[in-house]
Amino acid sequence: MEQSIAELYENEWYVVRHSGEIPEIALHSALYFLTRDKIGPQLELTEVQLKGLQDAALSRFREIILRDILSENIGTSAYRGLSRCMANYQRYLKFCQRQSLEVGLREQVHRQLIVFLEEELRIVRGDYRSSSIDCSWNNFLEFYEQFFPNSPLSSAQITDISILFL
Repeated sequence: MEQSIAELYENEWYVVRHSGEIPEIALHSALYFLTRDKIGPQLELTEVQLKGLQDAALSRFREIILRDILSENIGTSAYRGLSRCMANYQRYLKFCQRQSLEVGLREQVHRQLIVFLEEELRIVRGDYRSSSIDCSWNNFLEFYEQFFPNSPLSSAQITDISILFL
């Protein structure tokens, strides 16, 4: 039985929303299949349909960025590390720029990053385990200063969290 247009769209939305590490590639694959692929439905997507697929990619970006700055994920197969979070955040910002989308995660990522670092510091200072941070202090500072320039770290924060880095 042939799939309906709605089913084809829904399947592609699902693939984008639950894609792997690079949601932008999944989005472009879905757009290609739905609009240009000779074996696809060759649709003219409505603005609502396009926005739905973009929102699915944004949701996946949010999920993978926050995944790596949630302390409870450390030690699980899902955890990829702070360096991956930083790389995915940069990909997210570039994606938003290329798609002319509003960047909506900045404050949430900033808040969660600070919580993550404070929790990591508490754990390391308590000798519960060594730091899980997988990037250098200089790489982190460069990232932080570039993407959160309106929220500088205090001198006390710098002194405290610098011990967590390679």
